[in-house]
Amino acid sequence: MTEADFLDQLRRLPLHPGAADLRDDSARLGDLVLTTDTLVEGVHFLSDDPPGDVAWKLVAVNLSDLAAKGAMPVGVLLNYPLGDDAWDRAFLAGLGEALTGFDCPLLGGDTVSMPSGAPRVLTLTAIGESNHAPPRSGARAGDTLYVTGTIGDAGAGLSIARGKTGPADLLAAYRRPQPRLAEGQALARHVHAMMDVSDGVLIDARRMAAASGLGIMIDLAAIPLSPAYRAFAGDDRAARLAAATAGDDYQLLFAAPPTLALPVAATAIGRFAPGSGLTLIDGAEPLPLPQRLGFEHAGEHRLPIAPRQG
Repeated sequence: MTEADFLDQLRRLPLHPGAADLRDDSARLGDLVLTTDTLVEGVHFLSDDPPGDVAWKLVAVNLSDLAAKGAMPVGVLLNYPLGDDAWDRAFLAGLGEALTGFDCPLLGGDTVSMPSGAPRVLTLTAIGESNHAPPRSGARAGDTLYVTGTIGDAGAGLSIARGKTGPADLLAAYRRPQPRLAEGQALARHVHAMMDVSDGVLIDARRMAAASGLGIMIDLAAIPLSPAYRAFAGDDRAARLAAATAGDDYQLLFAAPPTLALPVAATAIGRFAPGSGLTLIDGAEPLPLPQRLGFEHAGEHRLPIAPRQG
C-alpha cells in the first residue's frame, strides 16, 4: 500500500473538520496548528549521523510545517525509543539546543523500548498558533510560484555525510536545517497557498497544484542555487535537476499574485494555470519530466544506504 492508498483509506474514517480532509501537512483547532513527523533510521537519517543533529532535525522538520502556516511555536511532544545510553544522552543535548534555539518548550510525550538492533523511530508533535494559516490548496490561476532561500544544499549535504568531500555548510544544511518561521509569519497574511519543501521542489509544487485543482509550470533555470552548491555540484541542467528533486530543503514554497510586493526575499520559479499536472521548462526549452520528481512513501527508501537499515 502506498502513502496515497493509505490516506484514501484513512479518509473513510471519522475525520475532524480541522483535519482538512488529510490534504495538508498540519491540522487546525481554532488558532492552534498541530503537526507531527517521524524520522526513521536508514530512511530519514543515517545511522552514523550525530545524535544531537538527529534531535535538531526532528524538531526542525516539525517547526517547518508550522512555518508553512505562519505559526508561532507553542511547544512539542516527543515519542522516544530508549536504547544506547551514550546515543540517548547526545540526543538529549541536541534536543535541548533545538528547543532553546527555537524557543519551543517540551510539553511531554512517551518513551518506549525497542528490540536490540532495531532502527530508531523518532516522533515529534509540534503545536503552534496562527490566526491566518494559508492552506496548500489555495493557489489561483495566474499566481506565481515562489520559493525562499536556495534549493539542493541538503541533498548535497547528504552526499557529504555519506563520504564525499565537501564544505561544512552543505553538510549542516542536511543535518541541521533551519525552519523558516519568521518568513512564514511574514507571508501568511499575503499568500494564497504555502507549504514547506520537504520531498523536493518538483514533487511538492505538483502537490500544491493538485490540491488547488490547477496545473503548474516550473522553470528549471530559475531554481535558486547557493554558491556552495554550484561549487560542489555544478550549475548545469543535471545539477539543477538533482537540486530540484533532492528534498530536505525546508524552504517555503508559496503561491501569490505576481503583483504582490513580497515581505521576504524569495525567487519566482513558476506559474499556476488552469489544467493539471506539472510542466517543466529550462529557460525557453520544454523538458521531459524526470523519472523521479522527489521522495514518495511508495516502497522506496529515502536514503540510498545499506539494505539492513532500510
